[in-house]
Amino acid sequence: MDEKNTRNPNGRSSIYFGSDGYWHGRVSMGIGDDGKPDRRHVKRKDKDAVVDEVSKLERERDSGSVRKKGQPWTVERWLTHWVENIAPLTCRYKTMRGYQTAVYRHLIPGLGAHRLDRIQNHPEYFEKFYLRMIGSGLKPATVHQVHRTARTAFGEAYKRQHILRNPVSIAKAPRVEPEEIEPLDVEEMQLVIKAALERRNGVRYVIALAIGTRQGESLALKWPRLNRKKRTLRIAKALQRQTWRHGCSDPNRCGAKYHKTKPCKDGCKRHKRTCPPPCPPDCTDHARWCPQRTDGGLVEVDVKSKAGRRTVTLPDELFELILRHEKAQAAEREHAGTEWHDGEWMFTQPNGKPMDPRKDLDDWKEILSEAGVREARLHDARHTAATVLLVLGVPDRVVMELMGWSSVTMKQRYMHVIDSVRKDVADRLNAYFWGTD
Repeated sequence: MDEKNTRNPNGRSSIYFGSDGYWHGRVSMGIGDDGKPDRRHVKRKDKDAVVDEVSKLERERDSGSVRKKGQPWTVERWLTHWVENIAPLTCRYKTMRGYQTAVYRHLIPGLGAHRLDRIQNHPEYFEKFYLRMIGSGLKPATVHQVHRTARTAFGEAYKRQHILRNPVSIAKAPRVEPEEIEPLDVEEMQLVIKAALERRNGVRYVIALAIGTRQGESLALKWPRLNRKKRTLRIAKALQRQTWRHGCSDPNRCGAKYHKTKPCKDGCKRHKRTCPPPCPPDCTDHARWCPQRTDGGLVEVDVKSKAGRRTVTLPDELFELILRHEKAQAAEREHAGTEWHDGEWMFTQPNGKPMDPRKDLDDWKEILSEAGVREARLHDARHTAATVLLVLGVPDRVVMELMGWSSVTMKQRYMHVIDSVRKDVADRLNAYFWGTD
């Protein structure tokens, strides 16, 4: 019997030569989502290629890991679908901004042309891509962020059976050295507090050092959340600066006069950070100038987690400082008159509007300079507060509640062994081994 015209019984795989001059293979994969038989078709010029593809489909069927039917996804198409339609359903604003940067600035330009079902077998494509990123001058931390984004996006493709394995879970990411953080010591804290209290809103930084509030949490504090009878402060919200979005029908044309058309000249003094590149031809940025802009500016959001919603009992001295700040703000409100925007914010601009995070950070740097204290991140105030709790020997369960941690493992990140602790251990060893103090 001529093998070119043989067909197997229904339900079995078939390989045959068609009148169109191609070899064909048909494989029964089971039942599709619509309840109808799912029979896949393979078409190649070479018979061996058809045999290989039919065998692959049969292995998928027999292992229970069948690829979704339909047009194969490209990496670009999948990443765009994931970041636009899937991730926003569960992710917070800042997480989404990180995903969008990783996808549109790095992953799509670097790997977008690959087919999703083919790149799944090649984790080395990602490793080579990471090396190219580092070779272009990007920091390992940036590359690691791109790796985490890719791992999440491809993990979702695996769950939905668009791919049979997640190649990014196998690919090696560059090593990122842990950041060395040195919390402020007692003398430095005292100098910072003294300098802060000489400025308006200075109590805001004392709160951060004493009870470890994050920047967004501090700026979102409101007077109704201060319980004067119990001397407690409720932390429930955070303040974020979010990017404006165009509300017009043609974002590119709307921001045309703000497009950057030429690179900055050597020695540019306008930009404090790296000069941004010229805008692409289809640029849709500059939404902050759109007359119909939406969803941007300073936005009040929920704190990061359920554990982050907490009530903190204030030290007496800090409570009195807050009441003194309230009197100073009342005088500002009276002076501003009708120009005052009453949002019940605890820390405000002179017109009552909430504090901008960028201005808040600039003030912190100025306070450090005025206090003669070394450079430190604003978030180091939170590390300092956590380390003070370590020095005081506060139980873990209480620390978790005060700091708004959902896991005690956060101690390893925020609590640091400082010189005074090392000295105390050395003194105890002296007393134990040699009987000296």
